[in-house]
Amino acid sequence: MSAFRYRLSEKPESVFRKFPIVFYTVKWLFLSVLIGLLVGSASAFFLVSLDWATRFRESNPWIIALLPLAGFVIGCMYHYFGKEVEAGNNLLLENINRPSGIISIKMAPFVLVGTIATHLFGGSAGREGTALQIGGSIADQFTRFLGLRPRDRKLILIAGIAAGFGSVFGTPLAGGIFGLEVFLIGSLRYNALLPAFAASVFADMTTKAWHVGHTSYHIDRIPELSPLNVFYAVAAGAVFGAGSVVFSRLTHFTSSLFKRKILFPPFRPAIGGTIVALAVFGLGTTRYIGLGIPVILESFTVQLPPYDFALKIIFTAVTLGAAFKGGEVTPLFFIGATLGNALSCFIPLPTGLLAGMGFVAVFAGAANTPLACILMAMELFGAECGVYVAIACIMAYFFSGHRGIYGAQRVGQPKHILYKQHVGRMLSDLRTDKKPIDEKS
Repeated sequence: MSAFRYRLSEKPESVFRKFPIVFYTVKWLFLSVLIGLLVGSASAFFLVSLDWATRFRESNPWIIALLPLAGFVIGCMYHYFGKEVEAGNNLLLENINRPSGIISIKMAPFVLVGTIATHLFGGSAGREGTALQIGGSIADQFTRFLGLRPRDRKLILIAGIAAGFGSVFGTPLAGGIFGLEVFLIGSLRYNALLPAFAASVFADMTTKAWHVGHTSYHIDRIPELSPLNVFYAVAAGAVFGAGSVVFSRLTHFTSSLFKRKILFPPFRPAIGGTIVALAVFGLGTTRYIGLGIPVILESFTVQLPPYDFALKIIFTAVTLGAAFKGGEVTPLFFIGATLGNALSCFIPLPTGLLAGMGFVAVFAGAANTPLACILMAMELFGAECGVYVAIACIMAYFFSGHRGIYGAQRVGQPKHILYKQHVGRMLSDLRTDKKPIDEKS
């Protein structure tokens, strides 16, 4: 009895020291539930709003003429009131790698409004960037409220990113791995496994509890593995990697060009919006703006024009390079699926399989997240395609080199020993470094 009384009288901290795993598990499950509920609900609202914006634009195409005005308003909003959150996804990655001040909660409403406006008026953008910023900014508020240590802040940012990704695409496993994989190329932070996966799963459950669904995809035929089919998958993966490089380089070039030539930031999306709107009316189609989900679905079943992927690259590069808000991932899905569809004219694999491989592989090369993309493919298309998409994603990852859509990504493990000098450096620094590789430090 005396021993029992002694245990009851012990301070909670001493009990936690005796059972650290129990404390860690309870603590992060509790935080993950809170993050999942908040981020999953925000994702549900975002997806419903995005669906409304898309349907309104397609029913009222005249609204695309207002894209330059919408761009100017978005530019003014960030220039005058949101400079501290303008870096978006890169700000999140910077704070995981090099923690600084707590991210302002205004990041969530700003990117939500900016993204809905971009889609409503006809920009070509995605939704992952918005989901990540909503998730990361919401999660980071717990750092202040609960007085979390810097090491815990990294984990909670990873959990917020994972929750946003998993809930917006309906892929909780891929969301968990994406949160672990995206900020450091070639390395995973295993002490964040529980927060990342738990937050992603709870956020996805919350989004579904709001009766918000996700697009369903289907690959109708997957051939037996053979040496020749493996070779075809390797070749396709290399092409998908090259496609990811073209997209990331053109987007960064366009952004740099707008910044150099247009000094007043709100004019950048206004002029970019003018270019996009004129292109839409000139082509006479809305095929290459917005998310492009109908075209993605078509790419699995019918032969599409072989230039679809190229036009989507251009439309998205101008939209995002001009500082409209949104993400790159869904346009990358479009680019990859239509590129895979085009490759089916030359590579004798089923059209649907090549479209599915491109869907995730171009994203894997551009975001440097091959493991998350492999899991995403199996969650979206079924496990039967696993070997083919794994080959494509891995090849795209290696062929993209140390390039990508997120400039704040750092190199944890180089993709090749020749690039060992890149370890610890950000991709944005590598882009602007003109010295030969053997002179880099």
